[in-house]
Amino acid sequence: MAKVLARIKLKNKNFEIHVDLDEALKVKSGKGDIMSALDIPKIFSDLKKGQSSSDSDLKDCFGTSDAYEIAKIIITKGEVQKTQEFREEEREAKIKQVLQLIIRNAVDQFNHPYTEDRLKRAIHEVHFNFDNRPADQQMTDLVEALKKVIPIKIEVKRIKLVIPAQYTGGVYALLKDYKESEDWLANGSLQAILNIPAGMQIEFYDKLNKLTHGAIHSEDLPNKS
Repeated sequence: MAKVLARIKLKNKNFEIHVDLDEALKVKSGKGDIMSALDIPKIFSDLKKGQSSSDSDLKDCFGTSDAYEIAKIIITKGEVQKTQEFREEEREAKIKQVLQLIIRNAVDQFNHPYTEDRLKRAIHEVHFNFDNRPADQQMTDLVEALKKVIPIKIEVKRIKLVIPAQYTGGVYALLKDYKESEDWLANGSLQAILNIPAGMQIEFYDKLNKLTHGAIHSEDLPNKS
């Protein structure tokens, strides 16, 4: 497993630790074991020079001198450096996610889906740059770029949702990427018209129902001509 540096800066002081990359990323996501992630149970002000942080600095900035408690804070709130190999693997995984979304949701002028090979050739032609955004956000931008070289469109489902007032705050961020229009009703409920990529509809409803415990009203609408 790759060993990398994780760091944070507090009160103009640098704090660095040596960690296992895979385990540290698990800790950052809330699922890992800090004892497995921390390679050396020691906090440094400069890891390369072997300079340790003083107990007084640790207690002043973290309220403790316990290496494992501090390491968890550094990992979760600071920066975990990633190896070039890991970043490349991460990028390839993201590209594959976006491609799979397009395969599930996009069609040509004859309503036939595209193959992965054909999409890759078209992506190469338009020189699309993938980034760290969620795959569904990049899919929309990529499809727009691909329209320059191939006939492609996203098959969408147009739906109307009515969300009770007590759930609107929790679900608003989920709706924003698909929202055509919104209307706040007199009772505080939110009525929204959305355009959801057809292949993402089940996943979208799963997320929505978890957030609202199923307390929504939905209605399919005809697509705009």
